[in-house]
Amino acid sequence: MSYSQEATPLEMWGGLECTVNRVGDRYLDQLDYGGHAHRVDDLDRFAALGLRTLRYPVLWERTAPNGVEAADWTWPDERLTRLRSLGISPIVGLLHHGSGPPATDLLDPAFPNLLARFAEAVAARYPWVTDYTPVNEPLTTARFSALYGHWYPHCRDMGAFLRATVNQCQAITAAMRAIRAVNSAARLVQTEDLGETFSTPALADQADYENHRRWLSLDLLCGRVVPSHPLWEELLREGVGRAELEELAAAPCPPDIVGINHYLTSERFLDERLDRYPAHTHGGNAFRAYADIEAVRVCADPPDGWRRLLREAWERYGLPVAATEVHLGSTREEQLRWLIEVWDTANELRTEGIDVRAVTAWSLLGAFDWNSLATREDGHYEPGVFDVRFSPPRPTALARIVADLAAGRRPGHPALAGPGWWRRPERLLYPPLDRRGSPAEMHCCPSGPSMAPVLIAGADRALTRAFADACAVRGLAWRLERGDSSDNPGSFAAALDAHRPWSVVLTDFDGWSESGAASLAAACAASEVDLLVVTTGPRSEASGQAPHDAAHAAVAAHPATLVVHLGGSAGSRLSPSTGGVVNADLAIAPLPPLDLIHACLDLLIDRECGWWQTAEPVTSGGQLPTMEMQHLSRSA
Repeated sequence: MSYSQEATPLEMWGGLECTVNRVGDRYLDQLDYGGHAHRVDDLDRFAALGLRTLRYPVLWERTAPNGVEAADWTWPDERLTRLRSLGISPIVGLLHHGSGPPATDLLDPAFPNLLARFAEAVAARYPWVTDYTPVNEPLTTARFSALYGHWYPHCRDMGAFLRATVNQCQAITAAMRAIRAVNSAARLVQTEDLGETFSTPALADQADYENHRRWLSLDLLCGRVVPSHPLWEELLREGVGRAELEELAAAPCPPDIVGINHYLTSERFLDERLDRYPAHTHGGNAFRAYADIEAVRVCADPPDGWRRLLREAWERYGLPVAATEVHLGSTREEQLRWLIEVWDTANELRTEGIDVRAVTAWSLLGAFDWNSLATREDGHYEPGVFDVRFSPPRPTALARIVADLAAGRRPGHPALAGPGWWRRPERLLYPPLDRRGSPAEMHCCPSGPSMAPVLIAGADRALTRAFADACAVRGLAWRLERGDSSDNPGSFAAALDAHRPWSVVLTDFDGWSESGAASLAAACAASEVDLLVVTTGPRSEASGQAPHDAAHAAVAAHPATLVVHLGGSAGSRLSPSTGGVVNADLAIAPLPPLDLIHACLDLLIDRECGWWQTAEPVTSGGQLPTMEMQHLSRSA
């Protein structure tokens, strides 16, 4: 694969969280949680974004749980056929944080050959598929399954961890050999989380060890684990056979593209001064206790993991690289900032001659329960490019950003003008240190272009303050317009001129007249300003005006108006309603009042419009309820 920055522009890829990990005797399946297992038309949504390459699962546990001979190809047949017709090239994943079907596991000596048999069957059935990831993040999977005990086979042993890593690399090698026997042009896109570890001087040896270890899976595949390798002796001491290592070194299976999966929590800082950190961070090795903390929460320098890791992988292996998982579980504007920062970093590295092929919008459909490392089924959901709490899945602001980048356009959302939380002072939870553990001054993000504010107005001071506080937490500029705006809607024209906001939030819409509402909305429409109006009660006692009458007038004057009724109690859900009439069967995740404020801001950033209202929690057999988006234009 030759590289020319001009001939091969940076690509936008997509991917969906598809982990099928085993905890005890239970398989936790992200494809089921997010509903993609039952929605083939998701693929049309991905294609509509302009995506032409997609990391896509044909998972061993789902397709052939009882052996290749009994495999059920119905699901991958339908999906891969549809992808092909849409002009999307899949990077087929065979095992994603999994341990295989029930008859095997990561420590099984037969594991490599069993996966290779499945890989051969996949390649024979879909000979047109070119790109494969037989095992996603083998080192990370081995750590979680055999060193930390989170996933099956739940070992906490260095020997088991090293055996699981070697087994998976042998499986990747055997799988690619089997695939290439069918399709000699098949390429290996090998993913790994390569997060770096920093420490105080007292723990430098531990940090150095972890920083050698993070490359182990890729070193094994590239034939670099030889007697001079830093982990060679440990591998032999912990039971890995010399002949196995020599075979991997003699017949390497280097990736065609090194895919890096990196998260803000991937970089760690080790500190023996336990009193500085809460008990849940305390751990250690056989010789010393120490705290293990997210580096972003203690290191004075802002994180620069993507730049460093892409460059290091390129320099270490001389192979093309890609950012193969770009996802942030956070509020919407932070998700936008994270994706754009990675995209810009990749392009900057390309100007230095580093062969960065793509950036992958991961978690197209969001992710479930990764706050517990997918060890529990709590229903904790992080939306992605689409929000699956709706039927059909609702595109978020990320969808427009992805479509712009895929088409070669520069996105222009107002929220992008601010730095991400990882570059703001509030990211630090502990006294700042440099990456060697000495006290240091925090390095703040350089000031960027001035950010247009959110203009917040309303007589309800508590609610306006709540919106202002939420904006401040999210790094969104905001301004308050004091007083009861319903008495003088014309004053908003002056406020719009003075503050030049990108959006207006009105928190006391219950008392507005139809004429006042129409006047304000028309002013916002003329200035191309987004408008969110919030109602909190069934009727304003002061005016006798039904709040929905004013809201209808606002929507008529500015069709992009977002109307939210924040009724209900703690634990209520936010749902779209039909022309101001709530549909109690429609709901998203349970939300306390503060989260309702954040949900409103997410919808505003998504540039949603129409009618939304809180509803009491709704359950659906333990799964997320079905949801249909209903706008005023379809229901009034």
